[in-house]
Parts: sequence; structure tokens; C-alpha cells
Amino acid sequence: MNFTIVKELRRLAWVLLLAGLAAWLLRSLWPLLVVLAGYTVFNLLQLVRLNRWLLQYPADWEPPESKGAWGDLFNNLYRLLRKENLARDELGQLIRRTESSMSALRDGVVVLDRRQQLETWNQAAAQALGLRVASDRGQALTNLVRHPALGEYLQADDFSQPLCLPAPTGKERMLEYSITRFGAGEYLILLRDVTRLHRLEQMRKDFVANVSHELKTPLTVFKGYLETLHDSIPAGQTAVHRALAHMTAQSERMEWLIRDLLLLSRLENTETGNDPQPVAVAGLLQGLAGTLELLVQGKQQHIELDIPPDLRLLGDEGELASAFGNLLANAVHYSGQGARIEVQWQADGEGGRLVFADSGPGIAAHHLPRLTERFYRPDASRVTATGGTGLGLAIVKHVLLRHNAQLDISSTPGQGSRFVCCFEAQQIQA
Repeated sequence: MNFTIVKELRRLAWVLLLAGLAAWLLRSLWPLLVVLAGYTVFNLLQLVRLNRWLLQYPADWEPPESKGAWGDLFNNLYRLLRKENLARDELGQLIRRTESSMSALRDGVVVLDRRQQLETWNQAAAQALGLRVASDRGQALTNLVRHPALGEYLQADDFSQPLCLPAPTGKERMLEYSITRFGAGEYLILLRDVTRLHRLEQMRKDFVANVSHELKTPLTVFKGYLETLHDSIPAGQTAVHRALAHMTAQSERMEWLIRDLLLLSRLENTETGNDPQPVAVAGLLQGLAGTLELLVQGKQQHIELDIPPDLRLLGDEGELASAFGNLLANAVHYSGQGARIEVQWQADGEGGRLVFADSGPGIAAHHLPRLTERFYRPDASRVTATGGTGLGLAIVKHVLLRHNAQLDISSTPGQGSRFVCCFEAQQIQA
């Protein structure tokens, strides 16, 4: 038992003993009643003093003077309150330093609570989003940034990739939202102004599209004159015919490159169709395999298609044909003599996967993350020998993104490669 309580009980016992002795000597209960009443009044007065001190603290920080249990209570409360005040001051200083640090950042910082409501933000975020302290604190972020993509991004709760959206204060500005979860479900949002990068990317897309389009006409004229020269020069001039054949092959390769650039530019600069149509995957792949039949026979390869005949994917048939055609052509071109190429549909609980597997030489692991970059070539000599443009997998990635799908690549040198198109359940009709 607490030592203070023991002392107080002992003091009360002595007082009651003396009052009881006085009552016995006087043969009356009045001494006992007077003592009890005095003890009660004393405790009530101490409670009043305690209440008055607590109401005035910290303006009147000195505790009331008292003895016994009340004196210990006043002293202990005083120590606790002083400790709490010191902790509060340190926390206030920490908050002020944090707010000062946030204000010094050039990038915007926004903190949301677990209900996605605004808690605090810095000046850069206020300027970027048009926030006002008085009225916007406690508001849902989606009420102030009215863009459907932001609501879907927060609802999905997958922040592995940042989100780029026009700024609510001006459509000419682009903001990148990078979100991190912390604490008890709160959200920390970093806002970066990526307007310059967005404009540079748009300039690059426009440049590639315009240059590719403008090259088509002179290339067509060039190929026409090559065909005329090839037909008009006598067959005996073998050196000239060999040069013309080489020029024709390179012009065809340039034509394929321009075609792929224009397709990639269209995929980047146009919106996904709002009316997807069911595409018969089995028939589409059989047609694509048929276009490669001569090449497959020349390399003594075997293509095996294991696709359910009733499988349908919702999307654009031309775009899916381009993606699947690139994957199938890559497998044929790079698998080598006598390779086995398998195209298989695998359904699972979350959707389905179209797997393109080959028994070719495979690709080293350090190349895999960059395979879908434009013009990236893990083996430049091999790609050049097969006439590739280096844009096939970039086209595949963009087509799949437009169909809410993704491309997974795995490969082991000497054992072949697997290119897997992962589709969500809402894209599948079977």
C-alpha cells in the first residue's frame, strides 16, 4: 500500500481514537461527531483549493501548501503537470520545426488522415492545389481536386507508380502525385511540378510523329525509283543489281521502322476506344501464325497454339493483332533453328494470361527491365541480322496498357523466354 495512504490512515486512526476516548469520558457522541465533521470540512476545503489551482494553472503554477496526503497529492500533481507542459512545449517546437521545414520545400507536401481528409500542407501545395487554411482543412482531397483519376487512384490503394494530372489551378500545369501510407492509415502526398517534363515529352511525341509522317512520301518515291532501276538495268550488271537489292532491303527496313513509329505515336497520343469489341483470340493467333509459316518452315521450328476456341478479349482487334504479332514474330526470329514455340491461355481467379514461350537462347537477367524501351537491343548484331526495328516490345507494352493489361517477361539463358500478357477479368469473355 502507498506510504502516503498508510500515514493518512494512521493519522485518521489516531484522531478517531482520541475522539472516541473523549466521547467515552464525556459519555456523549458529540466529540466524535465534531471530529468527523471537522475532518470532512478540511477535505472539502482541500478539494476547493485543488480545483481553484487547476483552473488557474499554469498562470498560478505554485501548488497550494498542505500537509499529509493532500500535500503529497499537490506536489505529485505539480510534478506531473510540469512534466506534461515540458513535453507539450517540446512537441510544439517539433511541430513548428516540421512546418517550417515543409514550408521551405519547393515540392508540395500534403498530409491526409485515414478518411482522406486534409490535415496539413505546405505553401507549395497550397499554391499548386489552390488550398485555403481556413475553409479547406478537414475537406476530402477529391472534393478540391475534382478529377476522376485521382479518386480511382486513392480507391485502388496501389501507389507503386505516381499519378500525373493537370493542376486544378491551371490546366497548363501538370502535377505528379506520389503517395505513401504511414502511421495509422494516413497519407503523405508529395506534389511535383512536371510541366516542363510533360511538355518535353509531348514535343518528343510530336516530333517523332511528324518526322515519321514526313518521311513516308520521300521513301515511297525512293523505293519507286529503285524498282524502276532494278527493272531497267541489264541482268549482266551483277554488281549494280547487288547494290540495288541491298538498297531495296534497307529501304524496306526503314519503311517498317516508320510504320512502327507511326503506330507507337498513335498509341501514345490517342485515347482508348470507349466501345471495345470482342476479339476471337484463337482465330487471330492462327492467322498470325499463318503469316510466319514460310519462315517457320525454313528454320524447322514448330508453333503450338493452345487457345480455347470460345475465348474472347474485349478490345481493339487491330491493336491486339499488332501486339500478339510482335510477340510471335520475336519468338520465331530469335529462337533459332528447330525451336519450339508455345502460345497458351491460362485462366486464374483474377483474369487470364496469354503466354508466349520459346526454347530459344534466352536473355540475360540484366536486360529484362529495359526490353520494352524504344530501340533497346540486348544483342544489336542479332536484331540487325533479323531486320528488327527495336520498337516491337514498346508497341506491345502500350497496346496492353490501353487494354488494362500488363506484360511480364522472364527468361533464363540457354532455356528460353516467356512473355506473358496478363489480362483482368473484365477484359475476358469465354
